[in-house]
Amino acid sequence: MHRQYSLSDRFLEHADSMLRTLFASPEPNRRSPDHNSTGHNLTEWEIDESKRLMRVNHSGEVCAQALYQGQSVTARDSKLRETFQEAAEEENDHLAWCEHRIKSLGGRTSVLNPFFYAGSFTIGAFVGVLGDRTSAAFLAETEYQVVDHLDGHLNRLPVTDKKSHEILTQMREDELSHAKTAEAAGADELPDPVKGLMKLMSKFMTRSSYWIWTTLL
Repeated sequence: MHRQYSLSDRFLEHADSMLRTLFASPEPNRRSPDHNSTGHNLTEWEIDESKRLMRVNHSGEVCAQALYQGQSVTARDSKLRETFQEAAEEENDHLAWCEHRIKSLGGRTSVLNPFFYAGSFTIGAFVGVLGDRTSAAFLAETEYQVVDHLDGHLNRLPVTDKKSHEILTQMREDELSHAKTAEAAGADELPDPVKGLMKLMSKFMTRSSYWIWTTLL
């Protein structure tokens, strides 16, 4: 018989997830997609650009972890809660792949990640309170916006950085699958103003993550 977790149990579980996301090196369940890619000699500019873009994607995965954890805390339907948790597990792979790639390029992750996590968790928990169909719709729209974002980064990455291309291509495939799963879970259509606000918040995260270490160093 499965144990029924209380709300306080779920908050404790997600507090552990938060600490592991922000302060530990994540362990992926899948091998990184770049393992068969041959390394290329990148110019100094190409290395810098790849570090910045992969740092943005890493911060995006921190936000995704927090968002899904927050939604799963307040989800009413156990099957939908499992959907959020499964998505979070795949996002953990993305988190690990991005962090490893950043380090291999000699870069660092964003110092703003704890703030991004806190904000995204709060949004996820609030959306969950609004109802499961709204929460599923929020997940679907988030993932579709992430797919668009990844398309942009795949075009901006230096063509010689095959390893980062492989990682983002697999991430795009996973995100699209998450969106389809959320739609199948009975997602409602979000109002256009909500979609617009989500895009503005995403732009704030991406731009601050792109520039933050350049500014500090």
